[in-house]
Amino acid sequence: MQRTVLPQRNSAGAWSRLENQKTHLKNLCLQYQLYLLLNSHFLGLLKNETGLTIFFLCAYLPKTAAGHCKWTEVLKDLEKIKTSEDIDVSLYTANTDEDKECQEPVMRCFFLEMKVILHECYIKNCSKTQDVFNILKNGNASFENNQMNSTTSKKCKECEEYEEKNFTEFIQNFVKVIQRECK
Repeated sequence: MQRTVLPQRNSAGAWSRLENQKTHLKNLCLQYQLYLLLNSHFLGLLKNETGLTIFFLCAYLPKTAAGHCKWTEVLKDLEKIKTSEDIDVSLYTANTDEDKECQEPVMRCFFLEMKVILHECYIKNCSKTQDVFNILKNGNASFENNQMNSTTSKKCKECEEYEEKNFTEFIQNFVKVIQRECK
């Protein structure tokens, strides 16, 4: 007897890949439109040095414009869960005014506490479980992609040294820390 195997649902990964594909597709479309425009109307410009310079600057402009903050997706999902009434936990909450050299351990603390929230969501079957999962997935991807420095200063606190705060305050501080990181 033959058994049908259904693929596992991993919408967070699918959405992340889809967003990356959309961004890539937009860049390709813009570059192709630029190519058509230059090919049809400004072919004469490419015969001199100035025209070539303009062409190369325009061709690489979409790539630099797409270089947004690596935490953008995390911020979007934090906005989705910040009003959740399903999540009622006390979490170690890092201060928003930590030294710049402590930024990585602070971010890691927030993501460790997000694991606590995810666990709580699984237990209570809360409505924002997928958004919490997405925060963890996107956060881990940002850490992996940038190979953040794992050596920390001795003056940086451990997660457990921070004050425990409610979910709302935790999310507010997390958003502030990410916004500071994105500046």
